[in-house]
Amino acid sequence: MTVLLVGLVVLDAWLDGSLTVSHADDSRVQATLLAAVLVVILLLGGLELSRLAAAKGLVVLNPVTPIGVALLATAWYWPQVAQVSQGMYLLLALALVFAALLWQQHLRYGVAGTLVNCGVSCFTLLYLGLLGAFVLGIRIEDGPWAVSAFVAVVKSSDIGAYTFGRLFGKHKLAPRVSPGKTWEGLAGAAVVAAVVSLALAGVSGIMPLWLALVFGAAMAGIGQLSDLAESMLKRDAQQKDSSNRVPGFGGILDVIDSLLLAAPVAYLFFRGAASGRPG
Repeated sequence: MTVLLVGLVVLDAWLDGSLTVSHADDSRVQATLLAAVLVVILLLGGLELSRLAAAKGLVVLNPVTPIGVALLATAWYWPQVAQVSQGMYLLLALALVFAALLWQQHLRYGVAGTLVNCGVSCFTLLYLGLLGAFVLGIRIEDGPWAVSAFVAVVKSSDIGAYTFGRLFGKHKLAPRVSPGKTWEGLAGAAVVAAVVSLALAGVSGIMPLWLALVFGAAMAGIGQLSDLAESMLKRDAQQKDSSNRVPGFGGILDVIDSLLLAAPVAYLFFRGAASGRPG
């Protein structure tokens, strides 16, 4: 799946002509295909989050919430088309969607469950829409190789955590949240992610090699934290997986969970790295 997603990023960059340029061209509308695929993935994740909420007797206000997720997730895309900054777009989208949530709550349920229904709907907006938006931000501001490296490093850390945890895991990392995770698995995640990050940096030149080691280790730690965050949601809802859409994994959320919290951190990392480049 990681290879397919990276291949999609490369295809997307080839289609919009940004594959061979080292810096984003403000005159070119980038990442149209990736934006569409990202929205579909996040909306499927939203359906699974609605299912988890329903298991707790909570209601995610649809269709306003998925519309809001799509608007937030594409916060870096639309400013390429219209003369508006990402910050202004996000503020307007959040305000309008929040107002629409309250209106839908009023029409459908009246005052009953206003706090919990609007609360879980806003959580869905931020968890999927806002965090997911940074994936597109990395792609548009730092290019296809940066976002490909981000996805490959984080998902390779998942593989390292699983492998080292199965082979050597003895000390539980967070037994109340995810009994299967171990400190040995976390160490394996950091090692594998650092090696993959180093290899990708050596091939693409997107960052110095020493920084690639830091990036890999950092993404591994944050990716495992992000995985634990989704495990908290499932455990609270008393569900093993978010769904059964992806055989062997569970649901879409179980696949993308490690990327969500890691995306804004990776965005800041690449922004910092870009500011330190000459020229």
